[in-house]
Amino acid sequence: MKHGEYQYLDLCRKVLDEGVKKKDRTGTGTLSIFGHQMRFDLEKFPLLTTKKVNFRLIVSELLWIMKGDSNIRYLLQNNNNIWNEWPFKKWVESDEYNGPDMTNFGIRSQQDGEFNKIYQEEMKKFKQRILENDEFAAKYGELGDVYGKQWRAWRTTTGETIDQFKDVIQTIKTNPDSRRLLVSAWNPEDVPSMALPPCHTLFQFYVADGKLSCQLYQRSGDIFLGIPFNIASYSLLTHLIAHECGLKVGEFIHTIGDAHIYTNHIDQVKEQLTREPKALPTLVLNQEVTSVFDFEMEDILIEGYDPHPTIKAPVAV
Repeated sequence: MKHGEYQYLDLCRKVLDEGVKKKDRTGTGTLSIFGHQMRFDLEKFPLLTTKKVNFRLIVSELLWIMKGDSNIRYLLQNNNNIWNEWPFKKWVESDEYNGPDMTNFGIRSQQDGEFNKIYQEEMKKFKQRILENDEFAAKYGELGDVYGKQWRAWRTTTGETIDQFKDVIQTIKTNPDSRRLLVSAWNPEDVPSMALPPCHTLFQFYVADGKLSCQLYQRSGDIFLGIPFNIASYSLLTHLIAHECGLKVGEFIHTIGDAHIYTNHIDQVKEQLTREPKALPTLVLNQEVTSVFDFEMEDILIEGYDPHPTIKAPVAV
């Protein structure tokens, strides 16, 4: 059987060879294709091996989302910095900020070494205030109605909320043949209030032969930095729910709308494509934890992960 990671590497090659140049909101520019699907057998855990992917970041972000949280404080408490740039932007553009000019900090920090030092110092101070100051964290650590809010507290026209995530788990247990086992993160009314409108917009579960599968529709996918996280995150989510529902795992199907490589990631992608995939790791869950809502960081581990070294690349904000 062909190694599952080749699907990802084939996507990288396809976009490099066939992608069209497009402008984007970050001003960076991308190579892009529209409409792509990958299928991963979850018997082995699809954490990429052609570069090191930080599994602990994936775990803490998923637990954060499942809690219904939308403030970066929990992430920072777990040394997870993947959402920092958006609230930091809100802070440096506010009337209360009186530090060095941070205009276009994402691009400038990549191009100007001296500015990058200043930026890193301002970011460090920002993170410290989020961790230590409740009022500051409440005002500037919030990301708006992002994934956690939509999964756990979708607002209705009557002012009530729907816990889509809890409901779908219950339906899997009571009516596994349902064709309505889905959760949506794309709420048009809330999009303007989000730091970043959801890229992974909708996911659906499917039960057959005692196995749970999941399909994600992702409207927009950053192939080098984002997609490896998304593959592992929704594969982990499927494992967790299968564990609670007494099912085995089937497949993770990843359907992507705009699949793109940022122009400042092209060299990194080419480097990754020179590497051969290694054996995929095994996911180990604490069998004493019976509910997805009770899992903590230490309850979720991987074994046998021996990837190629990390390849660093800037985040487009």
